[in-house]
Amino acid sequence: YGRCVGGNLHALLSDTCPIMPSETILIIQLMHHGDVLLATAAADALKQAKPDCAVDMLVYKGMEDIVADNPLIRRVLTVDRNWKKQGVGYQLRQEYALLREIRAQGYDVVLNYSDRWRAGLAADAHFGLAAAGRRACHRAQSASAFAVESARCQIGARADGGFGCRPRVVAAEVGATGLDGSGLVLLHPGSRWFFKCWPSENTAQIVQRLIDGGRAVVLTAAPDAREHEMLEAVRRQVVPSEDAPLFVLDGTLNLRELAAAIEGAELFVGVDSVPMHIAAALDKPQVALFGPTRLENWRPYSERATVVWAGDYGELPHPDQIDTRDERSLLTAIPTEAVWQAVEGRLGG
Repeated sequence: YGRCVGGNLHALLSDTCPIMPSETILIIQLMHHGDVLLATAAADALKQAKPDCAVDMLVYKGMEDIVADNPLIRRVLTVDRNWKKQGVGYQLRQEYALLREIRAQGYDVVLNYSDRWRAGLAADAHFGLAAAGRRACHRAQSASAFAVESARCQIGARADGGFGCRPRVVAAEVGATGLDGSGLVLLHPGSRWFFKCWPSENTAQIVQRLIDGGRAVVLTAAPDAREHEMLEAVRRQVVPSEDAPLFVLDGTLNLRELAAAIEGAELFVGVDSVPMHIAAALDKPQVALFGPTRLENWRPYSERATVVWAGDYGELPHPDQIDTRDERSLLTAIPTEAVWQAVEGRLGG
């Protein structure tokens, strides 16, 4: 029998709808890197409940790096958003080939964490669901963080407040980063949406305090012109030391190499973006700065994270009223001292 669950891991793992050990499961997440990483929490929950089940993922081309070599994931299927640039005929042939490939896998269960039309189409084509079923498949039950929350509730939070399961990522070899040594503090101040970022002068003050305290600092950024400008603005305001150097890795690391750099650092400091979720998946101590996004959904899923929320220091717009094209920082209310205290707390003073 085939079942499509619109992101509802509770229903899938409930006693009334048990999965068999040999079942194959497809997780659909056609969103961004952070969403794909969070969806691996569902795979973690499934493998804990039924270690012999096989879990595949369907993601956008370019997102597969975040789940590469993940032992929870058997196979990664991809959708290339550039198909449409090759003409309608080419796109239709590729879409049809993908649907045939999905159907050929004979999945017993589909977990849909995406509201993209392809996600519903893939589930429909695979199971041939009735109209009511199709509507359930065409939308995710909730945001990607629902995968983490439902997985955590199903497996059970630990008595100490920790997480029974969480997102997972496999880092590249440490040597791929070009960094050597321990005690580093890594800061990734950028995000694909600049309203999530902290002002560069505040970041520079934290970097300078770390250097003045004798700690080496690594600054990283995505290969993006705006993030490059942000890192340059920070670097111009910092005076490095021979004893505490400043390393700048500006768009030079892929995501798995970034994961290796985070894993090798003593502390990660960043904002609401995929590097923060990578740090949480690696269970790395971190300080995460948040603005008007939904903190209850997108916080780092790790008990080793300290969250500094702008809403504790000033008014924030409602998350539903955010214009993602707004390049103003909405974290300006966060004082430098609050972040520094969080950093010192995670570094043990």
